[in-house]
Amino acid sequence: MKPLTDDTYRHRDLNWLSFNERVLQEAEDVENNPLYERLKFLAIYATNLDEFFRVRVSQLRQLKRVKKRIRKQLSLKPNAIVKEIKATVEAQHKRFGKIFREQIIPELETNNIYLLDAKSYHGQFETLINGWYQAKIKEHLEVKLVNPTEDKKVFLEDQCIYFFVTFKDSQQLGFVNIPSNKIDRFVNLATIKQKHYITFIDDIIHYKIPELFPNAIIENIYEIKMSRDAELYLDDEVDGILADRIYESLKRRHKGQPTRLLYDASMSKEDTKRLRKFLKVGKVDMMPGGRYHNFNDFFSFPDPTNNKALHYTPMPLVKHTALEESTDLFETLRQGNHLVHFPFMSFNYVEQLVEQAASDPKVEEIKISLYRVASQSPLTTALLKALGNGKKVFIFIEAKARFDEENNIRWGRTFEDKGATVIYSYPRIKVHSKILLIKRKEDGRNRRYIYIGTGNFNAKTSKIYADHGFFSADKKLGKELNRVFKVLEGDLIVPRNKHLLVSPFTTRRTFEKLIYSEIEAAREGKPAAIKIKMNSLEDKDMIALLYKASQAGVEIRMIVRGFSSLIPGVKGLSENIYMTSILDRYLEHGRMYWFYHGGDERMYIGSADWMTRNLDRRIEVLVPITDENCKKELKDILEIQLADNIKARIQNKEENNAFAKAAIDSPKVRSQYAIFEYLKEKHN
Repeated sequence: MKPLTDDTYRHRDLNWLSFNERVLQEAEDVENNPLYERLKFLAIYATNLDEFFRVRVSQLRQLKRVKKRIRKQLSLKPNAIVKEIKATVEAQHKRFGKIFREQIIPELETNNIYLLDAKSYHGQFETLINGWYQAKIKEHLEVKLVNPTEDKKVFLEDQCIYFFVTFKDSQQLGFVNIPSNKIDRFVNLATIKQKHYITFIDDIIHYKIPELFPNAIIENIYEIKMSRDAELYLDDEVDGILADRIYESLKRRHKGQPTRLLYDASMSKEDTKRLRKFLKVGKVDMMPGGRYHNFNDFFSFPDPTNNKALHYTPMPLVKHTALEESTDLFETLRQGNHLVHFPFMSFNYVEQLVEQAASDPKVEEIKISLYRVASQSPLTTALLKALGNGKKVFIFIEAKARFDEENNIRWGRTFEDKGATVIYSYPRIKVHSKILLIKRKEDGRNRRYIYIGTGNFNAKTSKIYADHGFFSADKKLGKELNRVFKVLEGDLIVPRNKHLLVSPFTTRRTFEKLIYSEIEAAREGKPAAIKIKMNSLEDKDMIALLYKASQAGVEIRMIVRGFSSLIPGVKGLSENIYMTSILDRYLEHGRMYWFYHGGDERMYIGSADWMTRNLDRRIEVLVPITDENCKKELKDILEIQLADNIKARIQNKEENNAFAKAAIDSPKVRSQYAIFEYLKEKHN
């Protein structure tokens, strides 16, 4: 086997930037994506990048302060990585701006939608602008004029945008907030002769800045934005002892310090230096961008035309043959297992099961794990109803679900107040599994009904995340899932399961055995194949095992949506590994694992990616799909995705995100649309 070195693996953060580049590709895809959908992809790109700087870049910057001997144990060079990230992001920013200026704006105008800037305010527009400013904007403005030699630095709020103002014949500096966190970013000014005029509140404020500094001569006005450290999530990558040492090394660290100052690339070097020094921001944290920031606001960019052609054609929900017509879901599940596929099907099937359980006098207990709790939903209403009806309700709430902590804890307290047993996440471990168990008394005996999914119990995200869910009344699976909940309740230390894969207990070991089985078959000249779909691939031990399988001759086909530390297609190392990434109108979120296993095919779905945290430091659950009908359905869907030649990008050592192309005389396959058609036909 070829020896493995650090160069055998990609750095996860650098490869993540390649994933975000695929989002930019979607913003450029005029042929397949309507105008407003391409605008949304620009918003997704910007939102992704904001979180990346708040979390990942923040972590790298903090690691620079860790003692060298500890850094060596991490095999990280944070300074070099941050510099490479900055260079890549600057290039992507230029591409982003070009898409917006040269593609989006001209196409908006083709559809009679005009974005007005401050230079265009004249005549009736000036009157409208003045009225809007007085009525909606002025009260929210905070204007600061400072002298850098005398005043302390101005605190810029995380993720908020501001104007930075310089003056002629003065060293003073001005700062004005752009209150997009309080009012809509866009103003639909007027429709004149079927032409629709929209403007940013940024431009309205820009237009009014001379009035805000009446005794000064303004020289330049630039838009800026600060991103700040969100949290240090070291337990994602390092074990508990080493993580403790790092936290101890950083005990004086202050949450909320700057991680990126985004500024208008037209800013002069002199003004850039003045701004950086005044805000006490390092050179490496300065990031040039376009004239406007916070493009995540384009999720709500108005469409005054109501032109359906500017948006995706809606996909009607596929009605599940068995679940849709069922008047008793418990009876339906006793008759057989069933799969649901979001967003092609309704999340309401899950909600209906909990609703029926809440009202059924035979149901005694409901147990569920919640990772990202919806602010309000039929699911939470049903759980409260169950409590009102005297059911025992056990809810495990992940308090450390990034950026959802406050909402999760609020719901946990609400459930506690109503009588539920609520347990929150443990130190150094997250519960990421998506599991539901209902205990029902039937003929004097307990019968368990289960649901295991790849996505969160969240009706809102189920409309945009492509996920799979498995319903069953299988006694063995029900018994084993009950053991998982006993672990969460503290009644068991290790769930001794033969069927369910449960991290951190059996998932890694089982997948290793399955891969070794394929390796042995290949070495004996027998058919050997692995087909995997996941969100992220980072665990070095699993990657090394896949490299070993490739070198043994195992045919490995992978779909990895996000970042991957594995380098496919390298001669002598990974030449039998072919990897693609699919990005389309829905976010690919399902995890599916298939092994040929000598013809006795093994398939699993669940919540775990092949990242160290998912295998060793999170409670994850994957369910084996042994029902032949369900197995065929999932395999058919996986094969459709493997055949995608419209939205699949080939992942190779060059990282050029080249689109997979259909062979001559082969049909074109856009997998999300093909899956929709497949499910329609199957459930017709």
